[in-house]
Amino acid sequence: MSQKLSIEDLAVGTVMETTFWANPVEESGFRFRATHLDGKRAPKVVLCDDPRVRAGVPALVKIIQIKRPERDDRGAIVVELVRHQEFKLEGVYVEPTIAKKLQVLLESGQNILLDGPQGCGKTVLTRTIAKNLGYEFVFFNCGAVVEAADFLATLHLRADERGSPITDFVRTDILKCLEEAHEHGNRRYLVFLDEFNRCPEPARNALMPALDSTRKLFHPIRNTFIDIPDNVLFVAAVNRGQQFSGTFGIDAAQLDRFAPLQVTYPPIAEEVKLLVQRHPELSKGIIEDVVDIAHAIRTAPELRASLSVRATDEACIYLKHPLFESEQRRALPEVLKSSFCGRFAGFWDDASTDAGAVWIVVEKTVAEKEKQA
Repeated sequence: MSQKLSIEDLAVGTVMETTFWANPVEESGFRFRATHLDGKRAPKVVLCDDPRVRAGVPALVKIIQIKRPERDDRGAIVVELVRHQEFKLEGVYVEPTIAKKLQVLLESGQNILLDGPQGCGKTVLTRTIAKNLGYEFVFFNCGAVVEAADFLATLHLRADERGSPITDFVRTDILKCLEEAHEHGNRRYLVFLDEFNRCPEPARNALMPALDSTRKLFHPIRNTFIDIPDNVLFVAAVNRGQQFSGTFGIDAAQLDRFAPLQVTYPPIAEEVKLLVQRHPELSKGIIEDVVDIAHAIRTAPELRASLSVRATDEACIYLKHPLFESEQRRALPEVLKSSFCGRFAGFWDDASTDAGAVWIVVEKTVAEKEKQA
C-alpha cells in the first residue's frame, strides 16, 4: 500500500508529480482529478482544469491552492500543469517501443495481455505501473480457479454452534475490489490476472462480459450481475508455449478482449543494471558474469526452456551472503548448479538431461571468461 501525505506536507508553490484522470463529478468545475502526489496518496483530491492535461500521462504540477476541510466541505488541492513527464517505469526494464504501446493502452483504458516467458518481469512491471499511476493493485492468481464462480467467491464449509454444516461464500479480492470501486469513484484499481491461462477455459468464459463493452460480471452471492466501473483496469499475464505444462488454450474470442503485448527478458546491460540496484553489495563484474552465463543459456538452441530473471536474482542473493562473499568467483559454478541447473529437468551431472545441458553451457562460459581474464 502506498504511503499517505498529510496537509502539512504540502505548500502552495510546491512542484510534484501526479497522473490525472477525467473527473467524474460533473458539478466540480474541474475537468481532471488525481489521488496521488509523488507516488503517495494525497490527503485530499487533487484538481486541475488545464485543457492541456492528458488523462493517464504522468505530469509535473504546481500547487496553487490548498482548500482545507474547515474552509471547504471536503477540502481539495488545486494545481496547475507544469509539463507532462516522459512515461517511465522505475526499477524495471521495458523495451522503448513496448513502453510507448503501454502508455497508449493505459491512456485509452484497454485490457492488456502480457505474454512472455516465466520470470521476465510481468508481475513486477504491472505492480510498477500501478504504483507510478496511482492505481490500487489487486493481485489474483488464476491458477487457483476451477469454476467460473471462483473469480468472485469461494465456498467454505464450517460448523455452526450446534455442529451442523454451513456453507459460506467468501468474497475474493476481485469482488472486494469491484465493490470498493463502486463506493470510491475517485480511486482507480488495477486487477492483475496472473497465470491467466492456468485456469480451465470454460471458467475463463465467465470473465468475457467483464472484458468487453458489457462490463458486467455475475455475482454468485447476490445471484445477479454487478457492473464493472470505469475506474477498474484489467491486466492479464500468460506463459504460452509447449514448454509450459498445466496451461490451457486461449481462444480467439478471449484473446480479442485484450490488447496483447509480448515481453521478454531484458538485454544484458539492462539486467545487469537492475541487479546492481538490487544487490549493491556485489561488484558489477560478478553480476556481469552471472548475467552473461544466463544469456548463454537463454540463447542455447538445444534447450527447450529458458531461464528467468528470478534465477539471476537468486544467484546474486547466494553470492552476497557472508557464507559466500569471501569466495564469490570460486563459488559461482556451485551456486549456478542450484540457481540455474536446478530450474531444468534432470541433474547437472547427467549430460543427457536439460539440467546437464545447462551445466555444459555454464562450464563453457566460465572457461571462456577465465581465458579473457
